[in-house]
Amino acid sequence: MEAFAVEGLPEVREGDDLAALIEERVDLEDGDVLCVASTVVSKAEGRKADLDAFPASDRAVAIADRLESLTGEPKDPRFAQAVLEESEELLTEAPFLLAVTRFGHVTVNAGIDRSNVPGADLLLLPEEPTVSAERLSAALEVPVVVTDTSGRPFRYGQRGVAVGWHGLPAARDWRGEHDRDGRELGVTVQAVVDELAATANLVAGEGAGGTPAVVVRGWEFGDHGESDDLFRADEDDIVREALRGWEFGDG
Repeated sequence: MEAFAVEGLPEVREGDDLAALIEERVDLEDGDVLCVASTVVSKAEGRKADLDAFPASDRAVAIADRLESLTGEPKDPRFAQAVLEESEELLTEAPFLLAVTRFGHVTVNAGIDRSNVPGADLLLLPEEPTVSAERLSAALEVPVVVTDTSGRPFRYGQRGVAVGWHGLPAARDWRGEHDRDGRELGVTVQAVVDELAATANLVAGEGAGGTPAVVVRGWEFGDHGESDDLFRADEDDIVREALRGWEFGDG
């Protein structure tokens, strides 16, 4: 397996044909998986926004005031409002905003980006990343994973994760297969779209030198069970349930 960046992509703007821009710069082959950063998908889909588009509600003002008191740094209540509007639910309001996005991803600040957004204050995640992946996959005739970077509980640092995908299952389901000692596997489900996203992130890089599209070549799903579940269902998510009953500063 190899992974390589699609070089030479220009700054993507609203209305650009992202699939055509990629196709002009790489010869895709059968079996390739294309990983595309959500940032360029969002830019093509017109998801830039200014803070003035989010007049702050009383709740947003209260959230910003509390965060400012905790951090000693100014917090714009319009940003808190943007997070509220891009979220189905806030699991925590302090010491940071942990949001459930409308498509099921749980992430800080609803995944809203404030870097590399020329001409605007904010870049919102795609509204429906899997639909975005489906469009790109249909145009390019390869599986597509839309990626983002996200922090992880219990660890420092961020890594690439999948927020949308099409043309491949989200996971390999190993349940029912056997280990080397003949024991049947009962719980192992491998989130391959996340692993492909993390692979792509190693190649894509971050900051000013980042490249937003990566081809993974030579990877095979294999003869395994398939699952399209990635975002844990609310009723099965004991961490989410615990956070709902937790208040920062409870000790």
